[in-house]
Amino acid sequence: MKKWIAVLLFLPILAAAQSKRKLRIAAEKEQALTILNLQKHVQYLADDQLQGRRTGTTGEIMAMEYLIQQYKLLGIEAKGSNGYIQEFEINEGLQIEDATFLEVSGKKLLLNEEYFPVAFSANKSVKGTPAVALSEAGQPWFRDLKELLEENKANPHFDVEAAIKKMANDAAAKNASSLLIYNTSSIVDNVQFNKNDKSPLVSIPIIYITKKGIATYFSDPSATLPISLNVQLSNKVRKARNVIAFINNNAPNTVILGAHYDHLGFGEDKNSLDGLNEIHNGADDNASGTAALLELARKLKKQSPASNNYLLMHFSGEELGLMGSKYWLENPTLSVKANYMINMDMVGRYDTARKLTIGGYGTSPEWGTTIPLLAGKFAYKIDSAGTGPSDHASFYRKDIPVLFFFTGSHPDYHKASDDWDKINYTGINDIVNLVYKIVETTDTKGKIAFTKTREQQMGRSTRFTVSLGVIPDYGYTGTGMRIDGASAGKLAEKLGLKAGDILLQLGAYKFVDVNSYMQSLSKFNKGDKTKLIYKRGTEEFIVELEF
Repeated sequence: MKKWIAVLLFLPILAAAQSKRKLRIAAEKEQALTILNLQKHVQYLADDQLQGRRTGTTGEIMAMEYLIQQYKLLGIEAKGSNGYIQEFEINEGLQIEDATFLEVSGKKLLLNEEYFPVAFSANKSVKGTPAVALSEAGQPWFRDLKELLEENKANPHFDVEAAIKKMANDAAAKNASSLLIYNTSSIVDNVQFNKNDKSPLVSIPIIYITKKGIATYFSDPSATLPISLNVQLSNKVRKARNVIAFINNNAPNTVILGAHYDHLGFGEDKNSLDGLNEIHNGADDNASGTAALLELARKLKKQSPASNNYLLMHFSGEELGLMGSKYWLENPTLSVKANYMINMDMVGRYDTARKLTIGGYGTSPEWGTTIPLLAGKFAYKIDSAGTGPSDHASFYRKDIPVLFFFTGSHPDYHKASDDWDKINYTGINDIVNLVYKIVETTDTKGKIAFTKTREQQMGRSTRFTVSLGVIPDYGYTGTGMRIDGASAGKLAEKLGLKAGDILLQLGAYKFVDVNSYMQSLSKFNKGDKTKLIYKRGTEEFIVELEF
């Protein structure tokens, strides 16, 4: 009898042990499956056949089709504007085509370094044998801007572009075949190629020759020089595509989970760091985050906490300035009450030395409770800012709490060497599990509170000794640099700059886009005093500042 009692007492212990064993085996199988899937996704997305997934290319389309296939296999609902796809345009503005050249005495000048066409130049080919000092009918004409600039040195309303257009029209009326302009004065002329110029073209080609170009090829004004030139400008518009899926629990709030899937292609957009004309596969940036989002979607489809819906978004155009996330926010494919947004960008290189960075920590008081509770497995560091160089910043600026997962920069960042075999797949698996736990833990807390944080400038590094502390709007297609915001406590905020302001000029330097703004900024040092001209609505303002 005692023996049977002992057996009966032991049975619950045995059952509990077997249950724990089954759970452990199930967890091990799930981890193995996740790691296998992560590797499969990253290997495909970072394969050479996708040619770097540059926005608007065949490689991007192949990646998009792969994502759609995965969501169909998972049985997750499409929520783009056309199935899973939300297509949008990226207007690159005017581009100088490869056919453009300026040749003097059989030698071709270096584009941008020694010459460039202006944006309102005619698209034409011209040959001639002019002398710099002469203005002959049927020949290219030369004009020095020195006298014009000196006459207008004290005129704040002087428009050098308008003056050049008048000069070109006058020259064309006298049968000049083209106009070559230059500046021998020390006055800043602000002549630059404005890709966002939408003004009518003049009837003849106009080329600006830099000081280096003049010194190298036109030092003798009396010489007769054989010249041939061709200007070919075109307006380029790229099609880009977000991929959007939705898990509908008929809940009042929706959690947004995102990752960008575009990368650099061959570096055509001048955003690679190795300058090589090689395929940039972007295994970490951001095939890793894309794969993580797919696996998170699989887990949520299998069993999702029911008090939220889940909007799963793969953005394109991130490498060009958060284009895809901004576009969706301005043109949402469905109306949701956003609870919070989690973004995974470069989550493939976790190690304890670099640590896991968790950004957006300060955007909700909820994160201060949840993150320490759940992230103990990681060596991690926090960043309170809601902004930064990835798509969560777009959502933060709409007063949505965010989290940003990032395993740190490395020597392969934005280089052709960022390949799939360098990825820590176990690390990504752990991050996926952490995000799932965050979703699970916050599920019963309703809509979590939003908190404003400090602003952070775009970009992971800076080349300059001074800064205004503004966040550029890379999608702006007008003249000047529109800003998305001003960093808290920085110079721009003290000057009263706000999101939507368009910066036009810093001291003597006018700028027409983000790149020319950066060039202008590089002219100043700490302690320099100058003036900033900016536009708000239709009104222009001038403010004095000291860096």
